Amino acid sequence: MHKPILGILLGDTTGVGPELIAKIAANGFLTDQCRPVIIGDVRVFENGLKIIGETARHYVISDIDEADWSKGIPVLDMKDQNPEDIVIGKISAECGKAVLNMIKTAAKLYNDGKIEGFCFAPFNKAAMIEGGCSFESEHHLLANLFGVTGPFGEINVVGELCTTRTTSHIPIKDVSEHITVESILRAVRLSYDTVKGMGVEDPIIGVAALNPHCGENGLCGREELDIIVPAIEEAKELGINAKGPYSSDILFIKAFNGDFDSVVTMYHDQGQIALKLKGFRGGITIAGGQPAPIVTCAHGTAYDIAGKGIVDTSSIENAVKMCTKMAIVKHDKN
Repeated sequence: MHKPILGILLGDTTGVGPELIAKIAANGFLTDQCRPVIIGDVRVFENGLKIIGETARHYVISDIDEADWSKGIPVLDMKDQNPEDIVIGKISAECGKAVLNMIKTAAKLYNDGKIEGFCFAPFNKAAMIEGGCSFESEHHLLANLFGVTGPFGEINVVGELCTTRTTSHIPIKDVSEHITVESILRAVRLSYDTVKGMGVEDPIIGVAALNPHCGENGLCGREELDIIVPAIEEAKELGINAKGPYSSDILFIKAFNGDFDSVVTMYHDQGQIALKLKGFRGGITIAGGQPAPIVTCAHGTAYDIAGKGIVDTSSIENAVKMCTKMAIVKHDKN
């Protein structure tokens, strides 16, 4: 089986990222899954190894063409951070700037055909903004770097089930006015394309209702009748196997029973509560709609435990597994 070359980004130095990557490098997980290239300052990676009290064979490269995994894990040294100058658990513009450097480097490497996807340890959005990022999230930055014109955004995954949101970080009182046939179709298309990229040939997409009991045929809201059903019908006309709408209390019972490959929700917490109750520790996030397989852990920088060497690796391991799987699917299709 093809073993893809993946970029492994160390994440924000002030959080658990370096020790996460150090752990999965030291225990052999990384090299079991893929041909990894760690992207970041080698001093930060080595500090991560020091935090966990482990070793991992590694060496510095200046170009991917120098990579030879028989010698250990290659580290593409960014030479932009000294861990002695970083305070763990405190937002740092310097670390945010280094994260931007990692992202831009990984995107260029993918565009140049040097890597087949990348995983990243947690970033801190506030630090990225302080470090000079003019985009609201890494998803928007990536879309700009890759020239994406279609739907893109965050795909949350627990196990084999994906969820995509029609609306995201807006107040609940504003959700209804942002639900349109176009916004639902965008989420459905994004969900469908992402699941196909995971190797599912004909994904089944379950679509959530907005109102209790699916609006009770208009007695408890008309969004289902006027917007959600027409959007599902349009998706079917595009050849997408979309079903619903289902009340969210029923939708996720069916989803976790395997009736759907992906779920499209109407607002943020409609899906997040269900997923995090089901499997918070192992959850991952896919950067949907990007040309490259890009995956990260669902948790953040975890400042409360950063630097203690106790961070759980379940989520980053699942992220690497998924990125590897998507890169293999892409390789086999090409």
